[in-house]
Amino acid sequence: MFEGPLQDLIDELSRLPGVGPKSAQRIAFHLLNVDPSDITRLQEALGGVRDGVQFCRICCNISREEVCRICSDSGRDGGTICVVEEPKDIQVIERTGEFSGRYHVLGGALDPLANIGPRELNISTLLQRIGGVLPDRELADSTPENKLFDATPTVREVILATDPNTEGEATAAYLGRLLKDFPDLVISRLASGMPLGGDLEFVDELTLSRALSGRLQI
Repeated sequence: MFEGPLQDLIDELSRLPGVGPKSAQRIAFHLLNVDPSDITRLQEALGGVRDGVQFCRICCNISREEVCRICSDSGRDGGTICVVEEPKDIQVIERTGEFSGRYHVLGGALDPLANIGPRELNISTLLQRIGGVLPDRELADSTPENKLFDATPTVREVILATDPNTEGEATAAYLGRLLKDFPDLVISRLASGMPLGGDLEFVDELTLSRALSGRLQI
């Protein structure tokens, strides 16, 4: 154990995902010896994350502006929406070069043990993008009264690209049931090549490319 601010820094770094006590100690000692300007840049970056990050009002992706660059790109296919759990999953899919549609970020997956249900996810905004709210559905009374965005192109297909683990599969199954009554809407799920029990973030581009191109309607 060290004393003072250094130990405080190690303790805070240890709370980050994937950073153990030894890694936190190495990072802390590195920061102790860097140029003060490097510390200043790090502080400004952290402050920017705290104060400056906003989410696209259409797809809920992290964005610098009110509408993200993907939603504002007229060259993207607005009729196809790929539903992912987190913003980081968009970058993984984009690297494959196989998808030219738009995205919708749920902000997580259904997890009853963590008290994450449909109301905690960005599902009501997804329903608005597709064309409204189905009657007598669980989320009907949680949909905003006013639209959060302007009219969008008719959605033809929703690709469910949640993680291939227990929570992701449960989320995909729930969305599949929720969306199946929308007329003329194709609902598909990422196909072969996705390892069960894994996270989308760690799937290589070739595997994910095959999964996208071979997706199946459900």
